[in-house]
Amino acid sequence: VQLQESGPGLVEPSQTLSLTCTVSGMSITSDSGYWSWLRQSQGKDLEWMGAIEQSGATYYKPALKSRTSISRDASNNQFTLQLSAVTPEDTAKYYCARGRTLGYVGPTDYWGQGTQVTVSS
Repeated sequence: VQLQESGPGLVEPSQTLSLTCTVSGMSITSDSGYWSWLRQSQGKDLEWMGAIEQSGATYYKPALKSRTSISRDASNNQFTLQLSAVTPEDTAKYYCARGRTLGYVGPTDYWGQGTQVTVSS
């Protein structure tokens, strides 16, 4: 199973960050795991942002819920993250991953390599 993040590495403040995760080797619509987005800012802990599951139901970290949207494209086996109204505080390395538990992705779960996103004008 492989996951690959893609999207712009630079986003201007107040704009919407949009990332796509392309999955191979497992179907995101038939697997029972939680297809998740996480991020890690420099010097901070890894932060779980949200997930989408087999049924299409979505879950978000409460503190980010108002700005976050996760959706999927079943035909391309992809899921996407949109984070609106970004600020420099949203600068981080963003990861897509497949977890077995809602709200947590462990080191033995499937991870993308991560993509750095900088919020700056």
